[in-house]
Amino acid sequence: MTITQTVEIPADRRIFLDLPLELPIGRAKVTVTPEETHINNRTPISQFLGILSPNTYGDAVAYQRKIRDEWND
Repeated sequence: MTITQTVEIPADRRIFLDLPLELPIGRAKVTVTPEETHINNRTPISQFLGILSPNTYGDAVAYQRKIRDEWND
């Protein structure tokens, strides 16, 4: 059984859940999953995947070697 409730998190970070009467009494596992967009208003990094074209730097290994060639040994 999955129960979904949307709640406002108060300043003291305490929430109380009213569970349905159909839920059996006894041990249960409770999982809290905050929505990514509401955590400190941060944009998930996954949004930026694939933004750069593969042709931006060309062959990644060749680009890395070019940069390393600029170093003084």
